Amino acid sequence: MSNGPIEGNAVIGQSGGPTAVINASLAGVVEGLKSVGAIKKILGMRHGVKGLTQDNLIDLSDIGSHTLDALCHTPSAALGSTRDKPDLDYCKRIFESCRKHDIRYFFYIGGNDSSDACRIVNEVSNQAGYELRCFHIPKTVDNDLMMNDHTPGYPSAARYVAKALKADSADNASLPGIKVNIIMGRHAGFLTAASALARSDSNDGPHLIYMPEVAFDLERFVQDVAKVYDRLGRCQIAVSEGIQDKDGQAIGAMLIQGETDAHGNVQLSGSGALGDQLANILKVNLTPAGGKPPRVRADTLGYMQRCYPDQSPIDVAEARGSGRFAAEVASQGDVDGSIAIVRTNDAPYESSFKRIELTDVAAKTRHMPAEFIKGTNDVTDAFIKYAAPLVGDLPEFAKL
Repeated sequence: MSNGPIEGNAVIGQSGGPTAVINASLAGVVEGLKSVGAIKKILGMRHGVKGLTQDNLIDLSDIGSHTLDALCHTPSAALGSTRDKPDLDYCKRIFESCRKHDIRYFFYIGGNDSSDACRIVNEVSNQAGYELRCFHIPKTVDNDLMMNDHTPGYPSAARYVAKALKADSADNASLPGIKVNIIMGRHAGFLTAASALARSDSNDGPHLIYMPEVAFDLERFVQDVAKVYDRLGRCQIAVSEGIQDKDGQAIGAMLIQGETDAHGNVQLSGSGALGDQLANILKVNLTPAGGKPPRVRADTLGYMQRCYPDQSPIDVAEARGSGRFAAEVASQGDVDGSIAIVRTNDAPYESSFKRIELTDVAAKTRHMPAEFIKGTNDVTDAFIKYAAPLVGDLPEFAKL
């Protein structure tokens, strides 16, 4: 393998669920590659590797700095995304497309499945004796990638959740009742946990937080809500879409007979079934004999969590920086890898980037650590300290 730049073209793609800052990573890669003289063209895949295998590419070589800056504040995938999960045969087609277009640099912005695609494509190119530098750039609102302090996309989504729950708590106090909010997070509770940032005092919601890392017990859930409701006359609840019972069975999957994606996952974010079912269970169980049922409502926050155009400033900077860093290490001679964010200081918050092995990330899931979880329905001060600097300043509400 060559040291330093190798002559040829570069290609960039975006994969999986879009985020508020995935385009900042795209901009970072492009601006990082612009100074590499050996790169003839910078190409963009339309809808990820699907577009690459169909020759659906656009030339990004001459994109200007104004557009790159605007991309950093444009949510969702500007190139288009895909849910395709490439197997070995698919990755062989990806490699053949790279060889056809004289592509020597392959950048894929996505989650752990995207890193696995990079790993397989890299192995195929190595077996063929073709130098192809394959780099994964992290992205996910779930914050579930290994080896990362946090993942680009998470701080902005966490900011949305914190602001939404803060406003919703004020609404819940205005017309007291029980409110259930379903938040993204199939296997990791980081995003649901961010709802705790909405609190300004002990009476503020969310009063209860349920994450996939803690076994969900329906009877205990009803009792938890009853205790808060008896004390405050209201109760605001944050629930991860991926909550599961003690046997690891997802509560939502048991209630939803819906579509599955290419990875076999039952669609959770596009359905209000979990929230509606939990609200109905609370209404039935908390209605006194011969009395009036409590006011219970449910919302499923849905896709707005990942694309709302109110990005965390740190998130934008780190997403862009991770793209630039990937371009830098690829041009210096590294042949593959993923990029990780490392927290170097808490107060003031500071971070840096490092290259890690694709196998450290590929097809693996990071969960909320035990020190971030308090009992069965809350988070610890350690989590607040971890998450607060990432989301940025939140609004202060007046109380009378």
